[in-house]
Amino acid sequence: MNTILLGNLIKIRWIAIIGQILTIFLVNYFFSISIPIFQCLLVVLLSVIVNCFSYFIQKNNNKISDKQAFFFLLFDTSQLGLLLFLTGGILNPFSILILAPVIISASYLQAFWTVFLSSFSIILILTINFNFIPLNWNQAIFIPKIYNNGLVIALIITIIFIAVYAYLFASSSRKILQALSETKLQLSNQKKITEVGSLSAAAVHELSTPLNTIFLVLNDFLKDKILLKNKRLLRDVELLKSQAERCREILLRLSKNPYNLKDNFFEKIKLIDIIKLNFDKFNSVKKLNISNHLSEKEVEILYKDEMMYALGNIIQNSIIYSKEMVNIEITLHKDDLLLKIFDDGPGFPKEILDKLGEPYVSKNKKGMGLGIFIAKNLIENMNGKILFYNSDDDYAVVEIKFNKSILLI
Repeated sequence: MNTILLGNLIKIRWIAIIGQILTIFLVNYFFSISIPIFQCLLVVLLSVIVNCFSYFIQKNNNKISDKQAFFFLLFDTSQLGLLLFLTGGILNPFSILILAPVIISASYLQAFWTVFLSSFSIILILTINFNFIPLNWNQAIFIPKIYNNGLVIALIITIIFIAVYAYLFASSSRKILQALSETKLQLSNQKKITEVGSLSAAAVHELSTPLNTIFLVLNDFLKDKILLKNKRLLRDVELLKSQAERCREILLRLSKNPYNLKDNFFEKIKLIDIIKLNFDKFNSVKKLNISNHLSEKEVEILYKDEMMYALGNIIQNSIIYSKEMVNIEITLHKDDLLLKIFDDGPGFPKEILDKLGEPYVSKNKKGMGLGIFIAKNLIENMNGKILFYNSDDDYAVVEIKFNKSILLI
């Protein structure tokens, strides 16, 4: 589904209708250039009818398919072609307006419809170049044949150029917008995961105290001699204890959630932990080697979901393409924290190395090619920088640089 709203097409067509009517009367009565005014007004009336019909369609659904949008643009091109036929053909100064529907199609519709409309426009230009009603200019005017042919060729070339130019830029823009939407969705999911982790940590913390109290009371009950003689009550107490133990096991499992390592009060996390969490999340076989060159053994950073997701994406890619080992080096250079992530895999293919960080670029056809794009944007939004290159041994290297301000040391 394209992003063309029928309401916008209706508004543009009303502007065109008003402009056409004013031009027809102005040319015929003010400049005294004789044109078939009645026929011209009939063509404009046809556009008015289509616009009124479009208004009723809009009431049901303002969004239209590529096919519907194409037919509306095809009508606009045909209507303009009829007016040009009645008013001097290609020599009419307004013949340049035939580009407008092509530009809209190239910007919003699929390539198939744009090629179709462009081809139709070119055929229309060639047709009205040889078949049109000449204008009576009321003065001697001579148009060299070479100029006339040049004008036709210029219009055809312009249609092709504008169609390709607008389509390429619009297509790139659509891809980036779609990828950014995916980024927001993934980050939103990451925030939800973090919130669940924080909630489970809070539940463990808050419920552990009353649960311990329950165990103390139940243990006291089980030591009571009078209670031991009452088998029915004893069974109930033992049942309560078994259920309390079950609650303790559930809380224990919740406490093992890796996201609970996040300190909810200070919103900080150890840098080593955030790396290990993401490595453990995506790996069960391969090895991780961390070289920490910082003087502080337990370096902490401000916790951000963006950081968690960005590093997770990069580490996941490194795990997928590594053979046995993923290496991460942590260093501090002046005011910058440097993270270098590299593996023992085949490295980045040369054909995509310069394109890494763009949407829909992937080393294989399994994924959408958005992981690195999302990670790059998240890191840059945190005022970080990211580089992709191959080492001298042809290993893939991702180098991330953050300002020291993210550290808590």
